[in-house]
Amino acid sequence: MVFMPNKLTYQQSGVDYKSLDALKRMAQKVAKNTVKNLPKTIVEISASRGESAYVLDMGDEYLAMVEEGLGTKTLVADAMYTATGKTYYDHIAQDAVAMIINDLITVGAKPISIVAYWSTGSAQWFEDKKRMYDLVRGWEKACHMSGVAWGGGETPTLTGIVENNAIELAGAAMGIVKPKSRLSLGDKLRGGDIIVVFESSGIHANGLTLARKIADQLPDGYETKMKSGRSYGDALLDSTMIYAKLTQALFDAGVDIHYMTNITGHGWRKIMRHNSAFTYQISKLPPVPEILSFLSQKAGLNAKETYGTFNMGAGFAIFISKEDLKKTLAISQKNTIKAYNVGKIVEGDKQVILKPINVTYASKSLQVRE
Repeated sequence: MVFMPNKLTYQQSGVDYKSLDALKRMAQKVAKNTVKNLPKTIVEISASRGESAYVLDMGDEYLAMVEEGLGTKTLVADAMYTATGKTYYDHIAQDAVAMIINDLITVGAKPISIVAYWSTGSAQWFEDKKRMYDLVRGWEKACHMSGVAWGGGETPTLTGIVENNAIELAGAAMGIVKPKSRLSLGDKLRGGDIIVVFESSGIHANGLTLARKIADQLPDGYETKMKSGRSYGDALLDSTMIYAKLTQALFDAGVDIHYMTNITGHGWRKIMRHNSAFTYQISKLPPVPEILSFLSQKAGLNAKETYGTFNMGAGFAIFISKEDLKKTLAISQKNTIKAYNVGKIVEGDKQVILKPINVTYASKSLQVRE
């Protein structure tokens, strides 16, 4: 029997960014009223509001802060644990840390510390020692990959909010920008800048609500085999890449990074996250991980929906001058992360144009800033 699903978009799966982004903009607007509570010796960098991390001027250096959560990827791990006996919680611990750290580094920060927030539906979750061990050791490993100290955290039991045998993984991190010239808030963006993307390892941690819905329609659920022979669920649980040491290596080598963005929710639309009115011309696309091709096909999504939802092989983007391109590619290779020169910025209307697939995202399709 040939599997022919009905089309299933991210919005239909239960995630509506139009509603979510409206709340973000409202919160950003109201939050400005609290700046007066800062001590006189600390100054807010107002341009960081609406960016992936919030920045304060501490005098000799900037302090950057961010908090993030993993989302529903834990539910995929739970289903695969039941099916295979493998917890996968070492994998998704790295996902959670990556979600936090990859946002923090976008402003040019070197991560220094992280705290964890793990909320469960009942104490029953902690009775599984194997799963708990994998979570803790996976979080530790991801901290080493990020170069941060794990400072502690909180483990509340939220009966009635979180399902009984489920857990929500989240956390917060701080970093420093020093020297202060490394601050990356987009004020250096110029026409002619080169767009470089770093490879993703798969779906990372965005689009999992849609991915779970697709599993319900597959003949063998998460155990459905893809062309490579890997199961759908196993591929979904490939850990998110962490780019902190690479970005620091670029700074240390003297690369002048004009802006950075973590490619998460909203897919390739995130390339135009900054408020500047530029056209982002993409002339080459990176290879697409098998899991994302498989998922897009089974969801019945067209190219515009696919690249506007998933990372499609690009986990992180930086914007640099042409003169720094060769050095950037060489340092990326040294750090065993593939980097791709995918296009450039030109003067014009704010939009992202994916020339190879004839797709354009207008500025109104990404409204995450107040």
